[in-house]
Amino acid sequence: MIIHFILLGFSEQPQVEVILFVVVLISYLLTLLGNTAIILVSCLDCKLHTPMYFFLTNLSFLDLCFTTSIVPQLLWNLKGPAKTITPTGCAVQLYVSLSLGSTECVLLTIMAFDRYVAVCRPLNYTSIMHPSFCKASAGIAWLSGVGNTLIQGTITLRLPRCGHNHLHHFLCEVPAMIKLACVDIHANEVQLFVATLVLLLLPLALILISYGFIVQAVIKIKSVQAWRKALGTCGSHLLVVFLFFGTSSAIYIQPNRSYGHSQGKFLTLFYTVVTPTLNPLIYTLRNKDVKGALRRLLRREQNS
Repeated sequence: MIIHFILLGFSEQPQVEVILFVVVLISYLLTLLGNTAIILVSCLDCKLHTPMYFFLTNLSFLDLCFTTSIVPQLLWNLKGPAKTITPTGCAVQLYVSLSLGSTECVLLTIMAFDRYVAVCRPLNYTSIMHPSFCKASAGIAWLSGVGNTLIQGTITLRLPRCGHNHLHHFLCEVPAMIKLACVDIHANEVQLFVATLVLLLLPLALILISYGFIVQAVIKIKSVQAWRKALGTCGSHLLVVFLFFGTSSAIYIQPNRSYGHSQGKFLTLFYTVVTPTLNPLIYTLRNKDVKGALRRLLRREQNS
């Protein structure tokens, strides 16, 4: 029976661990601050009570939970010589991080559809993106993440490991966990590929198709102001999509090449720690509505 798992992480590069501890800690604090600010502003400012900011609030809450399921354990392992995690802790981290990561894939797809409707069918926007439809869409995103995790996570954790407990990674993640199995894992690799196809590549394809239609619509816009507004609202989301899907795809499409190598660990570090930090910065720095709402909220606090 395994008493604990050993997360080897970046232990082969002790000089890097010190730098990573500082970088990850700062990134985590910025993630907490930035995403909490977006949630508060979106909830408190009535001008942001729109479908776009409803989904953005879900994304910010998701990023808060996603990083919190990974970063505290990572910081603990980076700081000290003990790089262990209990089987229960490993299972919880696997279920939570996989569920939230899967949910983000679907949520970003729904956000792309929201931008498609806003740009390509503006006259029907309020009727299509009805509050009940938005809530149902967000619910489907969360349920799809949980459903994928219950299937994929449970199958992974039930694999016999024959006492193998050294994970060549800094978190308990499916591709790294199945490498510990002492049985043939071909079926698990096929199942992982199918899950990647459905929850990573399919959403990415749908997002690219949505933005293909958006580009066609933007080209036809004659007003420079409307053209800039369309690019401004879509540009932030598209940048977030490329940051998240670009790095996660590199890991999950070819896990055999990525895991066990420092390059794969740094890519995972990017989409689990860095991307959630950049998301609020991207949406605030490139979005006049959010910046205006922040200024109104600050003035309200100063006047009260």
